[in-house]
Amino acid sequence: MNSIIEKHVFEFRSNLEQKSSVECSSDKMERRAVLLLLFVLLAERPVLSQSLNRLKDPIPVKVGVIIDMGTLVGKMCWTSISLAVDDIYAKNPNLTTRLVLYPRDGKADVMAAGSAALGLVNKEGVSAILGPQKSGQAKFLADIAGKARVPLLTFSATSPFLSSSATPYLLRTALSDSSQAAAVASVVAFYHWREATIIYEDTDYGNGVVPFLIDALQANSVRVRHRSVISPSATGDQIVEELLSLKTSQNRVFVVHLSLPLGERVFVKAAKLGMVVKGYAWIITDGIASLVDALDPAVIGNMQGFIGVKPHVRKSPAYEAFIRRWRRRYRSENPDAERVEPSIFSLWAYDATFALAMAVDKAPPMFTAFKKPRILSNSTDLDSIPESESGPAVLRALAGVKFRGVSGHFRLVNGQLQSSGYQIINVVGNGQKGVGFWTDGRGLSSSPEGSSGKKSELLGTVVWPGDSSVVPRGWEATTGGKRLRVGIPVKDSFFEFVKFETDPISKQKIPTGYSIEIFDKVMSSLPYPVPFDYVPYAESDGTSGSYDRLVQQIHVGRFDAVAGDVTITANRFQYVDFTLPYTFSGVFMIVPLKEDNKRGNFFVFMEPLTKQLWVCTLGFFILIGLIVWAIEKMENNENFKGPVFHVITDILYFAFSTAVFAHKKELKSWLSKAVVTVWILAVLILTSSYTASLASILTAAKLKPAFTDMEEVVKSGKQVGYGRGSFLEGLLKPTFGSKLIPLTGPDEYAAALANGTVIAVFHELPYIRLFLKKYCKGYATVGPTHRTAGFGFAFPKDSPILSDVSQAVATVTQGPSMNDIEKKWTMANDTSQCEQEENGGGLITLHSLRGLFIVVAGIFSAALVIACISRLLRCLGIQNQQTHPEEEESIVQDEPQVVHEELHAVQTQEQMALLP
Repeated sequence: MNSIIEKHVFEFRSNLEQKSSVECSSDKMERRAVLLLLFVLLAERPVLSQSLNRLKDPIPVKVGVIIDMGTLVGKMCWTSISLAVDDIYAKNPNLTTRLVLYPRDGKADVMAAGSAALGLVNKEGVSAILGPQKSGQAKFLADIAGKARVPLLTFSATSPFLSSSATPYLLRTALSDSSQAAAVASVVAFYHWREATIIYEDTDYGNGVVPFLIDALQANSVRVRHRSVISPSATGDQIVEELLSLKTSQNRVFVVHLSLPLGERVFVKAAKLGMVVKGYAWIITDGIASLVDALDPAVIGNMQGFIGVKPHVRKSPAYEAFIRRWRRRYRSENPDAERVEPSIFSLWAYDATFALAMAVDKAPPMFTAFKKPRILSNSTDLDSIPESESGPAVLRALAGVKFRGVSGHFRLVNGQLQSSGYQIINVVGNGQKGVGFWTDGRGLSSSPEGSSGKKSELLGTVVWPGDSSVVPRGWEATTGGKRLRVGIPVKDSFFEFVKFETDPISKQKIPTGYSIEIFDKVMSSLPYPVPFDYVPYAESDGTSGSYDRLVQQIHVGRFDAVAGDVTITANRFQYVDFTLPYTFSGVFMIVPLKEDNKRGNFFVFMEPLTKQLWVCTLGFFILIGLIVWAIEKMENNENFKGPVFHVITDILYFAFSTAVFAHKKELKSWLSKAVVTVWILAVLILTSSYTASLASILTAAKLKPAFTDMEEVVKSGKQVGYGRGSFLEGLLKPTFGSKLIPLTGPDEYAAALANGTVIAVFHELPYIRLFLKKYCKGYATVGPTHRTAGFGFAFPKDSPILSDVSQAVATVTQGPSMNDIEKKWTMANDTSQCEQEENGGGLITLHSLRGLFIVVAGIFSAALVIACISRLLRCLGIQNQQTHPEEEESIVQDEPQVVHEELHAVQTQEQMALLP
């Protein structure tokens, strides 16, 4: 009877909860079922009460667990999952459901994990699956979970290839590897490393993060020159071969994204090859950084000085209590383990289990039901996967689960756990130490809250490989004792830039010259030694080669750099990078000078003086007339009185009569006489200079350039020359076509211009200066016709040494030694004497006679001031005399008597003189 009652109760609750298992065919059948149920309930009340009490027990919910039991991560996660089940129901006894775990070993294989998933769905009828462990397994199982409508919660598959948008039943309770790319790039940029090599494994786990790492590094101006991919099945020799290729490269910054088993093998080989020493920098991602505390000391010994990035977990009392419980259980399950520290994957597994338990309790599938598909004769196991009817409800419930877990805030957005930041660690001793934090939006900081501070103090002190406290430079100029091969041109002219001298002892040819001496000084001023050797470059016949081909030798790998008089042009940047220019340049024309005879010019007499000097001289002529008239006027000179017209004529008369030293009006004041004397002397100097300049113009023909701009040369239609081997051929070809003639050296330039082979020669300014030093007379420069960046040193594209060399170039060119180098190699621009002789004397400018006019103006001003003061004093004296008229009358009365006495004395002396 009890079994009958339980059967009817079971069927009744199934009808109420699921509303889909049994459907009545008619209202009559429903009424009969209700009457039968009431009869049974009234007849067997004690038995019913006992059965209902049984139904209050938690409903078991089957959950599959697929992990790799033979791996460290697998063992850790199983401990966390089983511990989570115990903790959930110990803390929450009132839950109506209880997870029942069905563990399966994925065996680190995709097919094994897929087979385990099929068995859990088909045979066990699980409502959800925890796992799998690897990204490749999760990618395969996501399709099975979607077909069966069973939520798949993975806590360690971190590949960005996994997406809940494509497979909605895949939920990732771990962080995607893409979220740590910005943190890794920030660390690389913080230490000013300009290049990095990515070492990753050839799996979904490794390949998925590479695009995100490259984008993040490039966003921080870090170039990824090389990517090293290693297969998980690679042999030891293959790993060594790959590491040796990295060791022979210049880069010393390695970003490692490997799974733990492969990473351990790589680190052992790297340590044996001497790649975990001073000068190297290793950055490990969270796949290994999160497991450092659980690694064997022997493995950590090969990772000393590594920097790691791992998710940050905030410590709390609940976290500490979890750690203690976890350690005890792990020791009991793995008694042979030496280190028992949970990793971030252990925390994620614990929180995933906790979240699943909360979700199934919100939507409890009391009796798991699967809808069996129709099976055909040729169907496979995949075709026979049943569909869970409770899976969608569990999936919706998981989307709304939020709580504070042991790993941090648990919240799934679009099926993905959200990041709360990363911690930067340094592998030291037998474990790790924290050196900083990274949070989205704040970047690097010294605290998890993202507090601000000095940029240099955002990360703490790091112990680098080789137990070094010095931040690795990140690259080496040479590797394995290799010296830089610096190509230099073999020149057939202009040896001031590059030439070879034979050593009297070793009989070897030693390069020297302006460019070579600057390059030596630049390289020696670098903060680190860079050994190098000069390698001459010439054509197969020994002649000077094209500079374009010389630069391309860096691109093909023959040279590591090029030093010499190499012009920085846009076309050459497709092969190399250049340093800052060490000299200014620009394309100019060398043209012959022709006579410009001015003797037939109607206004040739005006040419000795500039317009400004003519105007100034005229102004001073008028000024002296005004000053003399003013002084004489104050002295009551009768010759300077009269109507306005008469006054103006007097001023103009004195203004210009002094030019010929003749004037008829008598000057009364000594001040006006002094002014006239000074101006006469000034006019004497001015006329002497004018006479000399006019004589030079009239007697010697003045020279001027035959062409004043490039358009005149083009219109002439005649041939022009250019420096052989330079970039000018490609620059001038569109303009002159077949009229271009290559010329070599100053002598050939002068000969071609003299005999009319060419009417102009195009070259850069440094070469033209050397030409004019040798051929001073008869030639002039016109331009610039084209602008160039100057001479620079060439290095390979994105060379790590380029920035330091450019800085050294700026230091050397701005230093005092640069003048000595230019004087030594006659690069200084001192052709002014040559130009003066060509011009046949220069015009007389106001600037050249400014001292004379300043002195004259000062004397004029002083004379005028003195005259004004004298006039003022006389006016004051006359006023005083008017205030005492009696004294004036006395003086007037006495004056006739005095005059009579003086006249009598004079007459007496004359009479005595007439006596014999």
